[in-house]
Amino acid sequence: MDWAFYEIDDLRTQQAAQGRLYLEFLRIPTLSMGLYVLKAGTADPQTPHTRDETYYVVKGNGMFRVADEERSVQTGSVLFVRAGVEHRFHSITEDMEILVFFEESRPR
Repeated sequence: MDWAFYEIDDLRTQQAAQGRLYLEFLRIPTLSMGLYVLKAGTADPQTPHTRDETYYVVKGNGMFRVADEERSVQTGSVLFVRAGVEHRFHSITEDMEILVFFEESRPR
């Protein structure tokens, strides 16, 4: 694949149709991308991942805990988490839509 094009509205529709929190819409050897949806008042069930990860909050509000730190996040927030680090969204006050970018782990 040399290129790909996605519309966020189409991704929302696909994610809702699947009935899952996470819709992976791209996977290549060095990267995967997905749309993660968390409703207000729900818990984020994720556990640490095996690959580095970047989040872009498309919409919504809540808190993000990584290791022993907490941050308020909202539309436009960008977060990076190294592989294996405990993290999760919580105290979600407005439905969140989050683009997730998983990077291939490389030796450090």
